[in-house]
Amino acid sequence: MIPYPSWLNSGDNTWQLVAATLVGLMSIPGIAILYGGLVQRKWIVNTMLMAFTAFSIVLVAWVLYEFQMSFGTPLHLGPGILHSAVGRPGTTLGAKSEIGQANIPLVSGKGLMPAFRFPQSSLAYFQFAFAAITPLLFLGSVIGRMNFRAWMLFVLLWSGIVYSVNAFLLWGGGWWAQMGALDYSGGYVIHLAAGTSGFVAAAVIGPRLARDRAKAVPNNLPMVACGAGFLWLGWNGFNGGDMYFGGQNASAAVLNTNLTTAVALLTWVLLDTFLSKQRKPTFLGAVNGMIVGLVAITPAAGFVTGVGAILIGVIASIVVWLSWNYFSKVGFMRKVDDALGVFHTHGVAGLLGGLLVGLFADPAMAIYYNKDGSVDSVAGLFHGHPKQLALQAGAAGTIIVWDALMTFLILKFLGLFMKLRMPDDVLEVGDVAIHDEEGYPNEEGLVAVGAAAGSAAPADPVAEPSPSLPGGDSRSPD
Repeated sequence: MIPYPSWLNSGDNTWQLVAATLVGLMSIPGIAILYGGLVQRKWIVNTMLMAFTAFSIVLVAWVLYEFQMSFGTPLHLGPGILHSAVGRPGTTLGAKSEIGQANIPLVSGKGLMPAFRFPQSSLAYFQFAFAAITPLLFLGSVIGRMNFRAWMLFVLLWSGIVYSVNAFLLWGGGWWAQMGALDYSGGYVIHLAAGTSGFVAAAVIGPRLARDRAKAVPNNLPMVACGAGFLWLGWNGFNGGDMYFGGQNASAAVLNTNLTTAVALLTWVLLDTFLSKQRKPTFLGAVNGMIVGLVAITPAAGFVTGVGAILIGVIASIVVWLSWNYFSKVGFMRKVDDALGVFHTHGVAGLLGGLLVGLFADPAMAIYYNKDGSVDSVAGLFHGHPKQLALQAGAAGTIIVWDALMTFLILKFLGLFMKLRMPDDVLEVGDVAIHDEEGYPNEEGLVAVGAAAGSAAPADPVAEPSPSLPGGDSRSPD
């Protein structure tokens, strides 16, 4: 056994694995406890279990076929964009795939990146963590009513049919990557996708119970704070690992990520304090601003300077605050029960961040050395490259149309042989009816759960949980 092949750099490999673990922690426990604290008390178990099962489903599918669909050899389905839209499905479980040198055929073949200095298994796990968090994000749109079995099948189908195409188009050397569209770490592939698919899924599945929608109060704010903290610090791996090297660009991306996040959080708090109906700063508003900043800087983290990062934080927070407080009140928006506002904090913020790359990308930040010795860089409109904004808009349009259409079709297909929305009598009870568990069981609840599970405990009637409701009010984050 050769512990360090000539191509392997232990520092790069260590950082890639640490970054992947940080991204994984954003999902479990991050999203699980963030959403678990935001939802109505009766939905805590269901929410956390949906997060953990989705994470597991994506990992199995990822190593069996999705990683190669996202970063492998193109399938060549037709002319134009179809020529480089998705890779050939294939396993990532053999010895060569796990311990051989990491490689993205189209990217490395075109000289867009230097040779990776870590094994393919590090790359596969890092990219899995991105693939896994995406359905967990739009879980916030369908919380409190989606059939659990339908959720598991939907995640499996969506991850392969939708996410893999997004990833290949922009990261795997696909058509939009070849055109020059930029998405540093997933503003489009992850967040715009989550906002789009979440909104469509919420519309197709239908709303929560009217009573649950009317009183959307988080059940545990300290739990929300813990989940939000995992997201913020975990984002250092999200953006810091996406240059694939433990070098200067990774450091710049981490600094820009935290700077934008702090600015966006403070901007949202000031807007709540001086312009909201209540004229009061709120913790949930601060978390909203935090998420908006994290999402908006994601497509730009390694392409902009600190000045650009500050501007992105201010602009994104203002626009999403307006979208949350005003656009959400428009008639057709009110009809769609996007429980935790994923459309705004991920869809709108991800779209904004991607477009702002087309303005603020600085050619001095990310420099690429080609095989022939020439040097390339990326630049936005304010640095003499107006075409970049058009490229960013075109890539965004593709993601929106593809994700919306396929999300709709997948759900309609599943709806042919199963109910997408749980029946109202189950929605009235929540976790106990679905899982025989409660997030905060009291004595009566424990007796009821034991009876339902066939224990010797006396079968007392199940008391309906107290009506503490999900965090989809005008201030709750997703």
